[in-house]
Amino acid sequence: MIKSSTASSDTYLDEYKKPFVEKWDELIDWEKRAESEDGFFQKILREHECTSVLDAAAGTGFHSIMLAKDGFNVTAADGAENMLTKTKENAREWKVDLDTVRVDWRWLTESVPAESFDSVLCLGNAFTHLYDAEARRRTLREFYNVLDDGGLCIIDQRNYDAILKEGYSSKHQYYYCGETVDVYPESISEEMVRFRYAFADGSVHHLSLYPVLQDELTEGLLEAGFKKVWRYGDFEAEYDKFEPDFIVQVALK
Repeated sequence: MIKSSTASSDTYLDEYKKPFVEKWDELIDWEKRAESEDGFFQKILREHECTSVLDAAAGTGFHSIMLAKDGFNVTAADGAENMLTKTKENAREWKVDLDTVRVDWRWLTESVPAESFDSVLCLGNAFTHLYDAEARRRTLREFYNVLDDGGLCIIDQRNYDAILKEGYSSKHQYYYCGETVDVYPESISEEMVRFRYAFADGSVHHLSLYPVLQDELTEGLLEAGFKKVWRYGDFEAEYDKFEPDFIVQVALK
């Protein structure tokens, strides 16, 4: 059963201000992130003969650009205009041509034709911006709708099962690899985890996120119509539920 929160699913639009977005790549550290992933997503996409990718949470463009450079046909999408602006800037620097579109996932097929991709990615813990249960249900159905039969939907998230049960900890090996940023949750509850991002120049930013549990997301994907869902913890198929920092779920249409 997908739980609800009283917070807004549009909060991220206020939180991704331009000064924060300009520092996002400092948080990620593209070189270290690419090393930690070691082509994980490319391998899954190729194993399932996926060639067209909707990067639904493009952020500043890391996965869109890496996948495009590896030969995939990528459309970079995001709901935050500041993120898409940065994606375009990074694509120019990397000399990559990208189609970009600003979208609200809840009405994805109003901007992206149905059955137009064989893979949809929602990475960077982005799905947890959706507080409202119906927003999550609708988004998963929209992800399902834009996929061809046999297509993949790949969603990742922080390990909120571990955060809620055992408190926050991080190996600092995956996703957010920047050495000049201090990240930790200022508050933790079943309704919201509010992260604080403190940078070396003294600037501080926040993200308010809904702690989607692993089973909750799996059930939501199956309810949306996906035939099969499998999981990885820190990119490993075998893992202890509370050990990984990040969980990746792959759903087959």
